[in-house]
Amino acid sequence: MRRLLGGSVVVAVLVLLFLLPWWTLFAAGADWPFPVVLVGSVVFAAALFAFPVLMVRGHGRRRSDPAARAADTTLGIVWVLFAWSALSGLLRLLLFAFGVGDPTRSRIVAVAVAVVAAVLLVWGHHEAMRLPRVKRLDVTVPRLGRGLDGTRVVVLADTHYGPIDRADWSARVAEAVNELDADIVCHAGDIADGTLDQRRGQAAPLGTMRSRLAKVYVTGNHEYFGEAQGWLDHMAELGWEPLHNRHLVVQRGGDSLVLAGVDDVTAASSGLAGHRANLDGALAGADPELPVLLVAHQPKYVGQAASAGIDLQVSGHTHGGQIWPFNFLVRIDQPVVHGLSRHGARTQLYTSRGTGFWGPPFRVFAPSEITLLTLRSNG
Repeated sequence: MRRLLGGSVVVAVLVLLFLLPWWTLFAAGADWPFPVVLVGSVVFAAALFAFPVLMVRGHGRRRSDPAARAADTTLGIVWVLFAWSALSGLLRLLLFAFGVGDPTRSRIVAVAVAVVAAVLLVWGHHEAMRLPRVKRLDVTVPRLGRGLDGTRVVVLADTHYGPIDRADWSARVAEAVNELDADIVCHAGDIADGTLDQRRGQAAPLGTMRSRLAKVYVTGNHEYFGEAQGWLDHMAELGWEPLHNRHLVVQRGGDSLVLAGVDDVTAASSGLAGHRANLDGALAGADPELPVLLVAHQPKYVGQAASAGIDLQVSGHTHGGQIWPFNFLVRIDQPVVHGLSRHGARTQLYTSRGTGFWGPPFRVFAPSEITLLTLRSNG
């Protein structure tokens, strides 16, 4: 019964996602010529029935990259069309208020939705595929020693190497990181979608990134869809320090900073032995008087971080919503969608919008980023 109910909800959501754009573009009183309605209806129906098949073939056991690319692109297109079809009701009301009747009113709305969606999808694809902008931010950490003032921390997250081969993009990201001359580089998880063998080439440039003090990595939830331990081992081979519920201490100018990391919050349900978010284990043996920078994939881990008196947590996972207005749905699950926030008396959280993208190759009103945090002491 539970599976039946869950399946029914999925089907209902899919039908709604496709039905509303179809109705807005072709059936809402626009009175288009029959061939136009027929072609539009056939396209939407074919996409609706093909989408779940492509998703299963692309992201299921077969992991077919062509199927995944088609499914992900379809999802992005229909989401943008759905969102702006829903908003088009405002335009419809405005036209009604000015006395514009059908079919003119519905045709104006349909054309407006189609044009806006097309522009946003072209622009959003460019935003997804481009080299991320560098976002620079000073963060004051009161317990930070003066010797560590000015420490440069680069944050990467959610590279999501996947069905679209972005090896060249990955190499350009590595070059951009190296130009920042970082003291610390953090990868906050969700390296890839797919197996290590599938994504090894795209991940290879991570091995060329440089830092003065440390390069650290934690698992994200997507690692637990496949080969979490394999990615931990591979990152170690590439010269990174996997913070698998552990910490290390970096020093500069006579002062010390604890770099700690925890597994993703979904690790405990993965079935992998020894994988779970364990902050006590990560901090075991650390001097409680030292400031702590914690790397945790999901922002919602900040509750545990604040209880433990962590100074700064860096996270990803949200993608800033990736395709507006999905950010409002993300906010239901996470305390923060992006940016710097404070939690409790001591703890600050920086949430990255992510360096890459998941699934649909679009970013709409949620630009990707390579983050440069400059840590400042009170001294």
